[in-house]
Amino acid sequence: MTDDDLISFALSLPETMESSHFGNRDFRVRGKIYLTLPSLEFCVVKLTPDQQQMVLATIPEHVLAVPGGWGLKGWTRLFHHIMDDEKICALVRQAWRNVAPKSMTLPED
Repeated sequence: MTDDDLISFALSLPETMESSHFGNRDFRVRGKIYLTLPSLEFCVVKLTPDQQQMVLATIPEHVLAVPGGWGLKGWTRLFHHIMDDEKICALVRQAWRNVAPKSMTLPED
């Protein structure tokens, strides 16, 4: 998936706003970041630690925990240029769900 396709997809999710964090593009729902673009090589999504462990176990060639404390909190690098679009979209949707208020809904994958 290209950066442009990823950005378009993120912006299609309810109430998503583009912003920046430490000079990197990010995407938020009601002020909470769920996706960042810190590198030309990968994006970063907000998963729970359990979700992160499952993804690391099932597609280790396409993901990596962010080093340090952020990774321990579930922040996960996705190498979106080499991943299947469906998997990327599912993980970005999950990250959106993880930070969106419970009153907001998004259809399950």
